[in-house]
Amino acid sequence: MLKVFLFNGTKIPLLEKALDAYSLRQRVLASNIANITTIGYRRMDVNFEEELRKSLGGEFIKGLRTDEKHFQIGAKEIGEVNAEVVQEKPAFNSDPLASGVNNVDIDYEMAELAKNQIRYKLAVKLIGESFRGIQKAIKGGGV
Repeated sequence: MLKVFLFNGTKIPLLEKALDAYSLRQRVLASNIANITTIGYRRMDVNFEEELRKSLGGEFIKGLRTDEKHFQIGAKEIGEVNAEVVQEKPAFNSDPLASGVNNVDIDYEMAELAKNQIRYKLAVKLIGESFRGIQKAIKGGGV
């Protein structure tokens, strides 16, 4: 109850979801790199940003759920957005195993790893600033 009261009006729940997603993506990218020579392995990725974009954007109709047993209509609420691991789908009319081994490209994976690390560090910085703001409000804004 206290957690809901303190954090619902802040960006902390969203940043918590982002940190979970980036942590999961780090593990998935590491798995892709570890399987670089595994014959037939299909690259995995994490689906999070697109679902979050849908949830935040006003372009989708959202149905009001008055009971958790009701069907979800339209985009999810931010609290319902979760990261999920998905297998990369091959492009139309292309052989996903064109390399002869699998569809993992080490250069692409390393670039994605670097991008993910930057995103994670930014989310950590933003969540730290949010907690400092709450701490300052509790102390009364003084030093």
